[in-house]
Amino acid sequence: MKSRALVAGAISTLAAALAAPLLAAPAQAADTDKPRTGFERSNGARWTTQPEEQKLLARVDRDNRRVAVDRIGTTPQGRPLQLVRIGADAPPTADRAARGNTVLLLCSQHGDEPSGRDACLSTARDLGYAEDPETRRFLEKTNVLMVPTVNPDGRAADTRGNAAGIDINRDHIALKTVEGRTLAALIRDHRPDMIYDLHEYGARPPYYVKDLLSLWPRNLNTAGPVREEAHTLSEEYVRPTTEAAGFSTGVYGIWTDPETGEPVKQVAGDGQERILRNTSGIKHAVGQLVETRTTPLTEEEKNDPAVNNRRRVESQLTALDGLFSYTGDRRDKIEKATTAARVAGYADRGPVYLGGADNDPATSEETIENPPCGYRLTGQQYTEVKDELALHGVRAVPGEDGDGAVVPLRQSLRQLVPLLLDERAEYHLVAGEPVQGC
Repeated sequence: MKSRALVAGAISTLAAALAAPLLAAPAQAADTDKPRTGFERSNGARWTTQPEEQKLLARVDRDNRRVAVDRIGTTPQGRPLQLVRIGADAPPTADRAARGNTVLLLCSQHGDEPSGRDACLSTARDLGYAEDPETRRFLEKTNVLMVPTVNPDGRAADTRGNAAGIDINRDHIALKTVEGRTLAALIRDHRPDMIYDLHEYGARPPYYVKDLLSLWPRNLNTAGPVREEAHTLSEEYVRPTTEAAGFSTGVYGIWTDPETGEPVKQVAGDGQERILRNTSGIKHAVGQLVETRTTPLTEEEKNDPAVNNRRRVESQLTALDGLFSYTGDRRDKIEKATTAARVAGYADRGPVYLGGADNDPATSEETIENPPCGYRLTGQQYTEVKDELALHGVRAVPGEDGDGAVVPLRQSLRQLVPLLLDERAEYHLVAGEPVQGC
């Protein structure tokens, strides 16, 4: 794998790295003292296996005092869900991550989309072994968290869903899956400022063929400054950096005319709250979805799958360079936006949106103009959902009669509460009773 600084603002280093050939080998790949992924060793002919992932992560953990690898969950088929924590001198604790500037990388929610996973594994390795001062300065100011394989059972079966066939990326409200619950607890406890979600997509020639697509939280319950930061990440960092490396880019979910570049059709990208990039925004993080194209389009890619695989991973890696550059350049603005969003809910003002998106205004039926001050849950309802509320980080107050609970809107996750408990919300957990005048 090429040598990459992986630090923000290091323009000359980035330019030199981007000039290197795909997976051509210099320093890190040739250095036998550092582990390599199965993808790297095969020059892209195959994806890294799960035993190889475990071996690599164990080695990176053992060799580097700045890295720790923790088991934070276990899938239904017994595979580990692992969190990689990377800091400057020591792995960041949950408290340090919650109080500092933190980026969370989530890789391979869909088991049949492996390129982001291999990009994450090599990035964890590179950050762990890096000795250059730029990387050290970056890690002194930004904590890096990573779940290299969110869906290990799906990766083993090469399926989109998990062992039960559930799409994890549609489970960030209901939290029915082990994987979804594990991620919710991780986000609750570490409060990342940025959540970066790596995926892949299938092309639809001639309208939907870009090497890499990105998208921010479109859900209208995302605080405006947080959504603007996510838009900036996509349009001023991820896409330009990737294009500078020779890849084509676009906005996820929008087909474009190949002649004019104008939008033709919207096929995805709505404000659905249960999708991670939208859940991230509602939970006050700068969310970002990145999708590489799986479909081989050039004759070289069609004739040699390894060429296509290398293009997929390399586009993910260059997009990650854009993420790290963004983090370094705009760290203060990011923290200002996420901090303000986290405290705004305590003011308990403003509408809550049950539909719509930043490119699709909510209708009056999709807007709660004057939300209640809370939702009352019966004892049975509270028993049904109290674990999910706790995993989300939503506060509930015991009922006055000792039965049930009231979930107030006056809390950090104010915008999330009606999405969980209002009967009009599409993915509500239970239908709570609106309470006025709490």
